[in-house]
Amino acid sequence: MKLPEILCGGKKYQVAKVICVGRNYAEHAKELGNEIPEFPLVFMKPPSNIGFSGAVVEFPPHSTDLQYETELVLLIGKDIKNVDEAEAENAITGYAAGFDFTLRDIQMDAKKRGIPWTLAKCFDNAAILSEFKSKEEYKIDLSEEILLHVNGVERQRAELNLMLFKPAQIVSYLSHKMTINEGDLIFTGTPGGVGSLSKGDKLKASISNIANLEAEIG
Repeated sequence: MKLPEILCGGKKYQVAKVICVGRNYAEHAKELGNEIPEFPLVFMKPPSNIGFSGAVVEFPPHSTDLQYETELVLLIGKDIKNVDEAEAENAITGYAAGFDFTLRDIQMDAKKRGIPWTLAKCFDNAAILSEFKSKEEYKIDLSEEILLHVNGVERQRAELNLMLFKPAQIVSYLSHKMTINEGDLIFTGTPGGVGSLSKGDKLKASISNIANLEAEIG
């Protein structure tokens, strides 16, 4: 399978890993009845899950509860291992808005049974991406706002500074657990306000000064 490619700052990157951080906003952890983590909670999605803004996301037939999660996505611009936060910041080369779609019923059942909840996070178009903005064009200061509307109704709104673990912290932490490669993507978690979707729903999201993002549930 050919790895998906993304364009940022005039350069193409092949995506080998999609790393996701869970419970990175206190309100989201609370709304799902989870404890606030002491360190980043990490899971992954395969590159084959990647889709792009405007995609139709088919509601998986083995689930009854498909939910949205809107997030800031980081693009890593070079290989790193065991780096401090300053080096981690330098390794971030671009940003996007992303949807981390989740099968909440599958996830909750797996948690109750004490088994991995990979299948709740991994399915076609489970990771939808906007266009990327390079750090040379714009560098975030965490005052930016995530905003999501579903069928014209506001569902999520929060500033990035509400993240429990900031981008450089996340990248540094991950680099001490595994090698992070050029082209890897890191979903940084979703704020409170997640909810269920139905077929025909239309999602429109944005992160101020970064990108707009759309998807439809089919």
